[in-house]
Amino acid sequence: MDIQNRVARQHDFTYIDTPSRVEHFASQGWLVRISPTSDFRLDNEVSHPYARPEVGLFVRRLATQYRSACGEQLVVTSLTRATTRQPTNASEFSVHPTGMAVDLRYSSNRNCRTWLERVLSDLERQGVLEATRERRPVHYHVAVFPEQYSAYVDVLDRRQVERVGDRLVYTVQSGDSLWEIARSHGTSVDDLKAVNGIDGSRIYAGQLIDVPLDR
Repeated sequence: MDIQNRVARQHDFTYIDTPSRVEHFASQGWLVRISPTSDFRLDNEVSHPYARPEVGLFVRRLATQYRSACGEQLVVTSLTRATTRQPTNASEFSVHPTGMAVDLRYSSNRNCRTWLERVLSDLERQGVLEATRERRPVHYHVAVFPEQYSAYVDVLDRRQVERVGDRLVYTVQSGDSLWEIARSHGTSVDDLKAVNGIDGSRIYAGQLIDVPLDR
């Protein structure tokens, strides 16, 4: 909590006090709407579907990789919460009122939990976020450090590839083919198709492709 609050102060983030102020911050572009995709959904408990832009980027990237890895949607259970609307068990040091935090559902699928915890731990070691598995109710609380996470993604975008656990995640570029990606990373087209659930050979620019390692 100390680290999260220190980062919030470094960014001069406001601890938003009321729901109307959350809406005002969104209208000014300081918070952005987090809209569900095929890879993630918002739980009914999400009262204000807004967060800092970097949180939105984090959720979209993580959700794409999460669904690819374990086959289910990521579920967001909380985003920006005003200080006057915090749950009774919330810490007074919570950074949810700043818009830099997101809560994620604890999956009943063990493989999904293992993958997610490994990835969050990797990102924590990179110094771009702080992640905690909360107990009551059980869920994952993630505070995204905006400048650090943006810089991290910028580096990955330049490299076009990111290591996640025992896989590489490659961002498809215009003109790429599965054959070229497989050849460049020492694997086979069949392995790429199997890992990513691809039936044909069509891929598109911006698509994230898991590249298996040690095969």
